[in-house]
Amino acid sequence: MSKKLLLGAHMSISGGVHTAVDRATSIGCTALQVFTKNNNQWNGKPFTENDIDLYKQKISAAGIVPVVSHDSYLINLCGTNSEILKKSRAAFIDELERCEQLGIQLLNFHPGSHLGLGDDEGIKGICESLNIAHNATKDFKVKSVLEATAGQGTNVGYKFEHLRTIIDGVEHLERMGVCIDTCHIFAAGYDIATEKGYEETFKQFDEIVGLDRLVAFHVNDSKKGLGSHVDRHEHIGKGAIGLTGFQLLMNDERFAHIPKILETPKSEDLHEDVENINVLKSLLRLNRQ
Repeated sequence: MSKKLLLGAHMSISGGVHTAVDRATSIGCTALQVFTKNNNQWNGKPFTENDIDLYKQKISAAGIVPVVSHDSYLINLCGTNSEILKKSRAAFIDELERCEQLGIQLLNFHPGSHLGLGDDEGIKGICESLNIAHNATKDFKVKSVLEATAGQGTNVGYKFEHLRTIIDGVEHLERMGVCIDTCHIFAAGYDIATEKGYEETFKQFDEIVGLDRLVAFHVNDSKKGLGSHVDRHEHIGKGAIGLTGFQLLMNDERFAHIPKILETPKSEDLHEDVENINVLKSLLRLNRQ
């Protein structure tokens, strides 16, 4: 496979964080996303020196870089409940610390849900939380990576303008990156299923956010239609985006160096990941295997 093609999936850490690397390499992944702890718990068991060493040995041998971590689903950086907000901020700092310990460079997170206060107030709270977290983790190499959302419920981040405003409100700009989830932006109303829509979407993204901020893709088809604001992932080519959008993405030289990570449903034997990776690779015009 070409060094340029960074393609993989989110992998389970059941049995220890190092096992995600084993799962990834078993199906030929060159990109990887993990949770660094149970994603439905506030607090994670601290890593032992052995945990860290084993992970670092495995990831170094696999040559997968950069690795993306996804934060806990419980975290809401613009929570309206003071106790939840306090827990969220502490948990986010812990996520940054766990990434730094493992040498993971990118911490992907959903911006947050304003829970009725409105997008502007939500964005304000997210900026405050990020500044608190970054000031608590000075000199860390790990970036906080805003994930574009579908706009389901009261989620912030379904417009590129939201991402830009959040970045503008963060003091340490060098700590900020962006992840585009293909399902999310399509459900948010950005039509990447057609060539015209795809070009317009990334023109807008570049003008509003800047392609230099883009550090990762989540490659997921969408169970629901354009502008549905429903976040439901589907296997590649089997959803409302279809193969054209993914063909455009896979052959876009601007994004050749950016990891593309599946978050589609799968079984323990990972056969769905294999099938989805094969579909994505088959869309490459220059068969870069």
